[in-house]
Amino acid sequence: MILLDNALQARERSGNPIRVGIYGAGSMAQGLMRQVSQQVPGMKISAVCNRTIERALGALDFAGLPKPGIVKATDQMDDLIRQGIPCVTDDPEVLADSDLIDCMVDMTGSVEYGAEVAIHAISHKKHLVLMNAELDATIGPILYQRAKESGVIISCADGDQPGVQMNLFRFVKSLGLTPRVLGNIKGLQDEYRTPTTQAKFAEQWDQNIMMVTSFADGSKVNFEQCIVGNNTGFTTITRGMRRLKHDGHVDDLVHHYDLDEIRSLGGIVDCVIGAKPSPGVFCLAELNDASQAKYLELFKMGSGPLYSFYQPYHLCHLETPFTIARAVLFGDYCGHPLAGPTLEVVAIAKRDLMAGERLDGYGGYMTYGQVEKSQDVQINRFLPQGLSEGCILTRDILKDTPLTWNDISQGSEQLAKQLYVEQQKMFTQDQ
Repeated sequence: MILLDNALQARERSGNPIRVGIYGAGSMAQGLMRQVSQQVPGMKISAVCNRTIERALGALDFAGLPKPGIVKATDQMDDLIRQGIPCVTDDPEVLADSDLIDCMVDMTGSVEYGAEVAIHAISHKKHLVLMNAELDATIGPILYQRAKESGVIISCADGDQPGVQMNLFRFVKSLGLTPRVLGNIKGLQDEYRTPTTQAKFAEQWDQNIMMVTSFADGSKVNFEQCIVGNNTGFTTITRGMRRLKHDGHVDDLVHHYDLDEIRSLGGIVDCVIGAKPSPGVFCLAELNDASQAKYLELFKMGSGPLYSFYQPYHLCHLETPFTIARAVLFGDYCGHPLAGPTLEVVAIAKRDLMAGERLDGYGGYMTYGQVEKSQDVQINRFLPQGLSEGCILTRDILKDTPLTWNDISQGSEQLAKQLYVEQQKMFTQDQ
């Protein structure tokens, strides 16, 4: 998206920066605030919403921004924004209600809170960038439909692996090839990692321990590839993906897939453990015009029929400003669900679980998440990993068994669950 630099510089020269409101003040949010405030012309961090005010104040200080004002009402926020003073609030609707905010970014990683943020954004006609894979994978399709009806954009983020894959997908298609595999390269996946095993790493990198655990136990990559599947219509060969272990270069993967099989499926998402370069993403694709094959071979792309394209890095929050600019300046998405879910992420027992236990959600001690075909999720009534936190088991569950709605007490009607049920009804009727 090279044109974005010139477009942002033009906004800077005109004295009309894109005003950004951020939800969440964790490590990645802090990095984004500093990146925008120090390196991105034509864009400004105007407000931060966080349940803990002190955390938000610390994030803004890290970003090198002026001392912020703490506000409880939208008119207070607007007054400060007009003066060029950043704002902090713990009320998500206060931020969403401000007419001076052009785009919001969800960096919370929370499905329930993220659902609240998204509904506020849509109702107040705000563009929303999601660095919240768990929310996107769980109820992204219905949020996109609501946003579309409201005339605003909800998009996954440049820099996050789903966004990097979607950019690669669009690039490869524009070259005249048909993508068949969209993949994520990981260095580790061990379903039985816990916050105890990951504590040292989380502390070393100042990361949320539950999020770090979800990286290690594979839940995160399954959420990510679920998003990619829903954004492209791609499916998975098997629950949890193939997860091929391959210590060679990603280019070698063209020989590890049955082209007829992946053609028949319309394309698949996958995860590869140990491939180089890591951590990156890849796309395997075939030519639409066979006469171009000799040129691809000349360009050292191999002899086909599958060709390997990859990006050897994903720079997370450093790239997120691109998505904000794409939405506000060009009405463009990094990625969004095509329609109803193709894939979902289901909760699977990390150990033997006992009736009466309360589930601790993704990145915890009790479950890990794996991507599954949405049709199979509905038939088997599998419990989405994104909705598992706080559910109480009504029966014993053996290790590595998928949980179902029949295994839990329903409990209170949370917003995210209400939206999930509505999503099921909406897209079941469309099928």
